[in-house]
Amino acid sequence: MNKGAAGTTGAFIWFAGWLFTISFASLVWWKIILGIVVWPFYLGQYIS
Repeated sequence: MNKGAAGTTGAFIWFAGWLFTISFASLVWWKIILGIVVWPFYLGQYIS
C-alpha cells in the first residue's frame, strides 16, 4: 500500500468515526463546529 492510500484510508476512518460520534452524542450545531476546530488542535498537541 502506498503512502497516499494509507492517508486516504485513515482520513475515511476518522471521518466515519466523527460522523458516528455526532449522531451518537446528539450534539447541537455549535458543539459540532467547536469539535471540528478544537479537537484536532488538542490531538496534535497530545501526539507531539
